[in-house]
Amino acid sequence: MTPSQQSEGQLNRTLGPLMLWGLGVGYVISGMYFGWNLGLEKGGTLGLAVATFFIIIMYLTFTFSYTELACAIPKAGGAFDYAVRALGRDWGFLGGMAQNIEFIFAPPAIAFAIGAYLNIFMPGIPVLAIAVVAYLVFTGLNILGVKAAASFELIVTVVAVIELLIFSGAALPAFEFTNLTKNALPHGWSGAFAAIPFAIWFFLAIEGVANVAEETVNPQRNVLIGFGSAIMTLVVLCLLTFSSSVGIAGWEAVVYDASGTASDSPLPLALARRFGEGHVLYQLVTSIGLFGLIASFHGIILAAGRATFEFGRVGFAPRGLGKVHGRFKTPSNALLVNMGIGIIALFTGKTGEIITIACFGALTLYIVSMVALIKLRKTEPQLERPFKVPMYPAFPVVALVIASIALVAMTVYNLLLAGIYVGMLVVMYGWFRLTVGREK
Repeated sequence: MTPSQQSEGQLNRTLGPLMLWGLGVGYVISGMYFGWNLGLEKGGTLGLAVATFFIIIMYLTFTFSYTELACAIPKAGGAFDYAVRALGRDWGFLGGMAQNIEFIFAPPAIAFAIGAYLNIFMPGIPVLAIAVVAYLVFTGLNILGVKAAASFELIVTVVAVIELLIFSGAALPAFEFTNLTKNALPHGWSGAFAAIPFAIWFFLAIEGVANVAEETVNPQRNVLIGFGSAIMTLVVLCLLTFSSSVGIAGWEAVVYDASGTASDSPLPLALARRFGEGHVLYQLVTSIGLFGLIASFHGIILAAGRATFEFGRVGFAPRGLGKVHGRFKTPSNALLVNMGIGIIALFTGKTGEIITIACFGALTLYIVSMVALIKLRKTEPQLERPFKVPMYPAFPVVALVIASIALVAMTVYNLLLAGIYVGMLVVMYGWFRLTVGREK
């Protein structure tokens, strides 16, 4: 392979642990600002709390298990690379497609939320137009360079975290435990299962940190620091946001607006109950809330570009997707194709359904990755593992069991969407077997 050919498929190493923390928290933090509260409508305070409890356990055990894989095999494909090495090409394709579905279908929902938010301040511009412009701007930023993209991500993530801390500081003095017990389980324990996708939304896409391992300086050390600090930060923010929001006036106060319609703005609803809409803290939370949406939107676009890039680089998708930009050394082709798919998804207007499909992809990715970890421990004990997951095999097994139960529960409560998701996998697997799958 000539130096120029190597350059076409090689990413720059520029990221340190602070940047990785910013990416890890940024991928996820929009889930604290919108969407999670709709799980209260399904399960009430107790139902969503129970679902969130088990999902937190899943993400903690999964994250440290996934870190072992990311440090041992620091490649842009993440779960795809791990599954190919441990389980073969067919399982690798399944894990890679699930990862692509998660990362490509989550951003359209966030883009629509960005559009709806800015439409409040610019009512003359349609929501959809703002969402499309957001795609163009942040895809362009990602093409310019991963360091510039990660630096921007770090800034907006820090602002978003500070805003959540301000919100919690303003809300917690009004916290009353009795508000957590009001109509706490409106639909029985089945509501806890129905609330699972919204509990996942608190942490969806944290695993995207692994997809930039190939662009990380000393990945065997820095991925562990960035990944570990990110998940711990997110767990703290999740608990603060959940308890301080519901504790003000009960779960219905952060689900329904004045007209009785389910709202995607739980934090402003909570502060409006305490201070009124004219208060400076209400205005601050409402105005800065955009940073949380931008952080996740921009960050997941970055991770999606790396996942699609690796699929193309190894030939599991058109080879053109696996080339990097000659000047910026970023996966520009993959980023542009993902943007096109995301904009098409935007025009369906089905944001809730798109989120659920992304969750199906995430859970499939988690299951395949944990099976790959366990298999690699048996088949490649000599593989250099700069970090080993604690309490093996308990951590990966716990993550595998909870993810499997969650996937079954989501299927039961979303049969049509589960059918669409499986249909996408079947069609793409058929293409894979007819083309790449035959190659030796």
